[in-house]
Amino acid sequence: MKIDGGSTAWMLMSTALVLLMTPGLAFFYGGMTRAKSVLNMMMMSWVSIIVVTVAWVLYGHSLAFDAVGDGSGVINKLVGGLDNLGLSGLVDTATKDDGTGMPSLVFSAFQMTFAIITVALISGALADRVKFGAWVVFALVWATLVYFPVAHWVWGGGWLSNLGIEDFAGGTVVHINAGAAALAVALVIGKRVGWRKDPMRPHNLTLVLLGAGLLWFGWFGFNAGSELAVDGTTGLAFMNTQIATAVAAGAWLLVEKLRDGHSTTLGVASGAVAGLVAITPACGFVDPWAAFVIGALAGVACAYGVGLKYRLGYDDSLDVVGVHMVGGVVGAVALGFVAAYPFADGQEKGLLYGGPISQLGVQVLGPVAVGAYSFVISWIIAKVIDKTMGFRISAEDEVAGIDITTHAETGYDLGTVHSSGVASPNGPAVVPAAKKVEA
Repeated sequence: MKIDGGSTAWMLMSTALVLLMTPGLAFFYGGMTRAKSVLNMMMMSWVSIIVVTVAWVLYGHSLAFDAVGDGSGVINKLVGGLDNLGLSGLVDTATKDDGTGMPSLVFSAFQMTFAIITVALISGALADRVKFGAWVVFALVWATLVYFPVAHWVWGGGWLSNLGIEDFAGGTVVHINAGAAALAVALVIGKRVGWRKDPMRPHNLTLVLLGAGLLWFGWFGFNAGSELAVDGTTGLAFMNTQIATAVAAGAWLLVEKLRDGHSTTLGVASGAVAGLVAITPACGFVDPWAAFVIGALAGVACAYGVGLKYRLGYDDSLDVVGVHMVGGVVGAVALGFVAAYPFADGQEKGLLYGGPISQLGVQVLGPVAVGAYSFVISWIIAKVIDKTMGFRISAEDEVAGIDITTHAETGYDLGTVHSSGVASPNGPAVVPAAKKVEA
């Protein structure tokens, strides 16, 4: 089997970058929670790696990318087949018949990392209050019933793909999908104890900035890697990712300054993520000036979008809806206006380039269809879990702190650490006597 060594090397690196994003997300989310919940929040991201990897290997790849029959049937428009269960048939194959692609297992691993972080994104709406076991069950069932079919709809030859939807790296498949699910589950489990009464500020903004930096770094693999090759579009996606992210972060800071009188570290981190989200579906399809515009729109829209939870009364703990769903919609719909496809011929361009309004219609239909499907199925899954095993921890455990009550650990064991550096488990610090210096 002959493969393209350069493209394969880039895709291996991109896969590693995207996988790094999930621990980065754990830092980002962990810092945004209260100190008594940081470990649980990070664990929800880490266990997503475990659960989704197992599901992907057993059947997820097959449901997302395997064709049924000749690929034209009704079933194949909704979900993939079962020929690649256990990744069978992929070990000695390449992604292109002409021998210039990459090993099929590299493509599968890259797509697996997308499924992992999509599931982990949902957890941000559920901070402080859900049973860890219930989250594991939800992650497995949601990936099976929602993520794998939606990935097939858009990227695996499903019905939205046949309609001509464009989603370069996952604005619809990842961010709108996760945002709608987060809203549904947040409505099922209800608000945190003391929401809007007790202070629930981020406990460690340094972790938030670290996580945002890792996400920004990994996102170059997420976006530029989605070209699945090394060419002009790869470079375009890379540069557009940087432009939109920086502009969105600046736009969020500007909104904060004009609205609140100050610019915050949480704002710059959230703005950067909003820009990353919004440029994701468009990064390989638009000119750099359009990436600038998309970033600016996302920074402003998401800065105001995070306030929707207070107006509408749902407790989206870490603003998954306000950043990922709103940002995803901005990017997906923007393609209907500014898509230019500078490295591709024959594509339906955006309205500003003389393209048909029908393409804008498809770019609106995709987010609506995926958002509605994800919301409904996620609500049903969460409701079933809540009625059977229970989705929420008790109010007493929530007040005490989910880290200690669920994991028997705390993120910061500071009670026995003193300036002397000597631990004293039962009382004040034991200060060692100074040693006599012999002449």
